[in-house]
Amino acid sequence: MVSAIILINTDAGGEEEVFEKLKNYNEVTEAYIVYGVYDIVAKVEASDMDYLRNFVSSTIRKLPKVRSTLTMIIMEGKSVKK
Repeated sequence: MVSAIILINTDAGGEEEVFEKLKNYNEVTEAYIVYGVYDIVAKVEASDMDYLRNFVSSTIRKLPKVRSTLTMIIMEGKSVKK
């Protein structure tokens, strides 16, 4: 299993539409509309790197109103909830 954080820039005012579409994909396990340089942060899980690459380039990046993405592959993680 491969996980990644995807930072997404949308067209002005497009974050809500992109966010709603992301929620429909099983690969997207978390998604947040945020303030700052990026408009949406999404966590994506895929079976392998090829699937992840294809999902980001062929699905997320082709959504209407997505301007750009930055993908950060998760190397190690730990839940910090107490």
